[in-house]
Amino acid sequence: MSDRTTPTWADDSEVHDPYGYGQQYGDGGHGSGQQDQRQRESLRQYAQQARTRPQAQPDHAPHHTPHHSSDQEQAGGYQPGYFTETGSWRFDVRGRTSEYTDQQAYDTFAPFDPYASYTAVEPERAAPVAAEPEAKKPGYTLPAVPESSWAVDTRRSKLLGRGVLLCILLVQAGLSLRLTGTAFQDEALYIASGHYELANLLHGTKLPVDFAAYFSGHPKLYPVLAGAVDSYFGLAGVRVVSLLFMLGATALLYALTRRLFNLRAALGAAALFSVLQSTMVLGNFATYDAAAIFLLALSAWAVVRTDRMKAFAVLLAAPPAALAFGVKYASGLYLPTLVVLAVITAHRHRGIRALGRGVALGTGIAALLGIGYYFSGPLGGISSTTTDRAKGTDTAATMLQHSAEWGGLVFLAALGGTIAYVLRGRMGEMPWIEGETPGRVRRAALGLVLTGTALLAPAYQIHLHTEISLYKHVGFGLLFAAPLAGLGMARLVGPHFRHPQLGILLYVVTLVFGMVQAQRAYSFPDSTQMTAYLSTVVDKRGTYLAEEQEVPAYYLRDKTNWTQWQNTYFMDYRGKDGKQYTGPDAFRQAVRDGKFDAIVMHGDVSPVTYEAVKEGLKNNSHYRLAAVFPYTTSSGEHAYRIWVKQ
Repeated sequence: MSDRTTPTWADDSEVHDPYGYGQQYGDGGHGSGQQDQRQRESLRQYAQQARTRPQAQPDHAPHHTPHHSSDQEQAGGYQPGYFTETGSWRFDVRGRTSEYTDQQAYDTFAPFDPYASYTAVEPERAAPVAAEPEAKKPGYTLPAVPESSWAVDTRRSKLLGRGVLLCILLVQAGLSLRLTGTAFQDEALYIASGHYELANLLHGTKLPVDFAAYFSGHPKLYPVLAGAVDSYFGLAGVRVVSLLFMLGATALLYALTRRLFNLRAALGAAALFSVLQSTMVLGNFATYDAAAIFLLALSAWAVVRTDRMKAFAVLLAAPPAALAFGVKYASGLYLPTLVVLAVITAHRHRGIRALGRGVALGTGIAALLGIGYYFSGPLGGISSTTTDRAKGTDTAATMLQHSAEWGGLVFLAALGGTIAYVLRGRMGEMPWIEGETPGRVRRAALGLVLTGTALLAPAYQIHLHTEISLYKHVGFGLLFAAPLAGLGMARLVGPHFRHPQLGILLYVVTLVFGMVQAQRAYSFPDSTQMTAYLSTVVDKRGTYLAEEQEVPAYYLRDKTNWTQWQNTYFMDYRGKDGKQYTGPDAFRQAVRDGKFDAIVMHGDVSPVTYEAVKEGLKNNSHYRLAAVFPYTTSSGEHAYRIWVKQ
């Protein structure tokens, strides 16, 4: 700030001391206090004189500038001030105005100057740089969405996944329980044999036949369980056990798929597997297939769950795998898949050492099977029903067509999931673990093993040229392909459920096909009337011929023994004429000789035998047609015909 104590107009000697005070007291110095006092007094008097002078009107001198003052003086109309353009008054003395640019000077002279004004002088500023125009902001911005959406492994997502899984299991249970009917041939066989095996174990009762010689599973495993449950809860109770096995398999499938991939893939796998026709049928079917699937699922889950543990932890998967083989020998077809899966799942954590897991699991399973075989004795059913099964006459084209109908959609979903998984390890569900994604070779190996397993059962039965039980065996392979099918379903939907309609469409189509196919496969002959009538004519002394003899033998086991019933598949017979007969001729001659006390036939299972029996009944005085009980299946109208010996 300036050290000046006077306004700018006070620099003029005439203005500063118009009355000669400076000459009276010396020059205009400011050294003493008296000089300052005199100066202020002179300034006060000057200000008073200025007020008495005529002032210019605003409209006379609106733009008055210093050079106008001389003109006014010459005209004799000197005016001490003027209005500015803004309408403020400027004090003017001989061309100068009382504008103060110094705060201290203004504070000093403002009391004596009625027209004083202060104008701060700001330092010159650099020319502003033209700012770039700001981008126009949108009116509303969507909040950031996590890339993984609800597939994150959080407590909330786990609860949500379990809730959806519960709904899937309830739907699966409803789809299975809607299937109703009397005992099927296989159900009756295994439950009835279970009663005999249970009596043999508990009381040492001799078995009527060697069930182990022709059963496709060990007779002292599932049949014993079925017989025990049947003793208290009947056929419905045994079927509920199968339902629990299938529900458990679906739950384990969900768990292992979630471990392999993520939550959405797990739900997709469980949803698709739960609506397969084989899943629906086996969930209300009293055979050992449901138990075998559950044990395979348990073993697969143990393999995946122990992938980061020590190598010998994989041995936890060996007991259920070996037990699955014992329950159903055809399960051995899937044991190599478990061994390879043990290597693939651990390879990214252990590298080449993962081979040790496969060796440990394979050795453990083989050791358990060897021990079981040693204590169980000969098992002729392994060769007669599995390894050396008799070949049939079904064509490969027919079996491929039916396999595609029963599981083609899920297989295609698994194939699509495999391709998508090989091309891209993650869809972006959990980007923070992208580094843990297995390499492309390992991904391809996993997809090939799991998806390719679905082809094992059709390929094996095409080799045997038989379609028997193929509708059930398809479900075994699809259990292993389901994780990739669930992944394919998740990729089809896209991240953040971009295309949910595609996943819903896949599920609904699979559901509709499964319901129709299950209803067709579960269409058994209604044996209620037939067994009710036979109960009035059979006893423990007679001999009875029956198509699907297992059914009446099961329902009438309290009145008859197992050995009293003759099936319609094979027979050796020495006739009353002394000749030895076999095959259809044996049935024809036995009927002519009146060997059987009752004959039950419908012709759907053994048409050749049925024709031979009818020939034997022609003009036969030993029998009379006692009853005809019609029934309807998916193949049309049929009837039980019962001939009773007179």
